[in-house]
Amino acid sequence: MDVNQLVAQGRFRIIKEPLGFIKVLQWIFSIFAFATCSGYTGELGITVNCKNRSEANPNVIIKFSYPFRLHQVFFDVPACKGAEVERLYLTGDFSSSVEFYVTVAVFAFLYSLAAIVVYIFLQQKYTENNRGPMIDFIATVVFSFLWLVSASAWAKGLSDVKSATDPEEVIFLVAACQAAVPLATCKEGLDPVTSGLSVSVVFGYLNFVLWAGNIWFVFKETGWSAGGQPAAGTSGPMAAAGPGAIPPAAAKPGLGGGVGGGSSDAVSYGQDSGYGQGGYEQPGGGGAGGGYGQSAGYGQTSPTSYVNQM
Repeated sequence: MDVNQLVAQGRFRIIKEPLGFIKVLQWIFSIFAFATCSGYTGELGITVNCKNRSEANPNVIIKFSYPFRLHQVFFDVPACKGAEVERLYLTGDFSSSVEFYVTVAVFAFLYSLAAIVVYIFLQQKYTENNRGPMIDFIATVVFSFLWLVSASAWAKGLSDVKSATDPEEVIFLVAACQAAVPLATCKEGLDPVTSGLSVSVVFGYLNFVLWAGNIWFVFKETGWSAGGQPAAGTSGPMAAAGPGAIPPAAAKPGLGGGVGGGSSDAVSYGQDSGYGQGGYEQPGGGGAGGGYGQSAGYGQTSPTSYVNQM
């Protein structure tokens, strides 16, 4: 099957339904979730003004980025002891929470994309044996839980990142500023811009709401929400007629059919039966209208008549 046939057979109407529309939103929001933090690069600055102006460095810039292994980020500040320079490191390793968050976002992105393709082009395979809806339901529940956990973990990690990169906190790392007799005057410089990271946390919780809200729509696709289903073997005429009904095949063309004759079928006993037209043609013999011996009774073309023999 070529691409044109695949597109022509696509069921794009599913995108307008809640199941498909929410899946598209999940796909888009997962992109925003990992894009707003995985490519982040920030910087902060402090000023170290030694008493000896020639040793001062009024513009110390510290750069950091994803995945926020701050204990590996170093910067040099003047020791205010001649030309000596002191190398310092930021504190903290917050890579585990943010990498977990990004991993969940990437897998959610891939799963949402695959689900959209299945909804549109492989709908028949999706509903076959109810296996597709069940897998989709389980995956939706799992991702809902993962989004909640990862967003909460990253929110806590982001709070720690902001604290560790606060210029006021970084100044406490400079020995020249913390000496009993300060050798320098240290001040805050550039504050890091972390608004994009805060947005990533918001997208994390929005993804949780989307995935948790979609559980109901996926659950309905499984059929588990439906009432009692007919048991196997109870469909057909028996199920429609109700308990105690006699199958049509078991009904006998009986006698005593009431007014109009003993049998409502015009060919109950065949047209070549041995019972002739005159065999039981007594007046009033078989009920009103002739229950036995009507033109539709027991054969119309019999060559033998029992009237003569009697």
